[in-house]
Amino acid sequence: MSVLQGKTVFITGSSRGIGRAIALRCATDGANVVITGKTAEAHSKLPGTIHSVVAEVEKAGGNGLAIQLDVRDESALQAAVEQAAAHFGGLDMLVNNASAISLTNTLDTPVRRLDLMWDVNMRATFLASQACIPYLKKSANPHILTLSPPLSYEAKWFSPHVAYTISKFGMSMCTLGMAQEFSRDGIAINCLWPRTTIATSAIEFNFPKEILSASRKPEIVADAAYEIFKRNSRECTGNFFIDEEVLKVAGVTNFGQYAVSPNVTLFNDLFLEERKL
Repeated sequence: MSVLQGKTVFITGSSRGIGRAIALRCATDGANVVITGKTAEAHSKLPGTIHSVVAEVEKAGGNGLAIQLDVRDESALQAAVEQAAAHFGGLDMLVNNASAISLTNTLDTPVRRLDLMWDVNMRATFLASQACIPYLKKSANPHILTLSPPLSYEAKWFSPHVAYTISKFGMSMCTLGMAQEFSRDGIAINCLWPRTTIATSAIEFNFPKEILSASRKPEIVADAAYEIFKRNSRECTGNFFIDEEVLKVAGVTNFGQYAVSPNVTLFNDLFLEERKL
């Protein structure tokens, strides 16, 4: 049965990577997918545009709407949400996927990078949620899913890149507070984080190439997101999900399908304790 048939999913930062993968997974179920991002024209180094992903969404069986958007612009963000809701007749899911990363220590983090991470990570998550919630309250099974890690206050997660950690945990704190604030409205507000590094441009440009080959494909996060969207929103909120654990509960046993290089030992993602994979 198509759980998302006719449902509308608004995804920030969905012209490539995990956002694109979630968009295509929802599209295969017949969803309306709002593709947002700054890239409207092809980039010399980065694949995909909001328009190319809409074409993929429609080929996969969904309906797409491309909106060029810088999530740091609160007026543009509000306008994008209003445009999406008007175009598809409402909103059912928000995916806070847009994120900026700089794995730099305190002395090597310039203020422009600090501001970028705060604005794209915590601030945009808060503002996108704020803009979508009035529409989500009218949905039969509304979800907000934020791509950020489980909260922890151990210094080891902060000391290598304190600014980045604060910005990502800020996203998670939005979930922590909003899940309880809007529980009576039946809105599921959860976080999702990968067990391993995921083969995206962020990994390609911020980590050694060996880690890229030791990563999983974005589709594992997309499949986990879909499983969360299937859940009853009134019974599933305030969780910090890990993609692998969500899929195990759903009955998935073949995780080799997600590996970039099947014979390479996988690399644990940031903010998670090391464990054998």
